[in-house]
Amino acid sequence: MAKKRVTLFVDSEVYEKFKKFCDKQGWVISKQFENYMGKEIKKEVD
Repeated sequence: MAKKRVTLFVDSEVYEKFKKFCDKQGWVISKQFENYMGKEIKKEVD
C-alpha cells in the first residue's frame, strides 16, 4: 500500500503528551493516527 505524507496542525501540549504516551507503548505515532482514521471510517461503513 502506498503511503501519503500529510501535515497536521494539533495543539502542541496534546501532541507532546501523546508522543510520550506512544513512546512508552513502543508505538509509532503516525501509525496511531492511521489506526484512528481507519476505525472512524469503519464506524461509518458498519
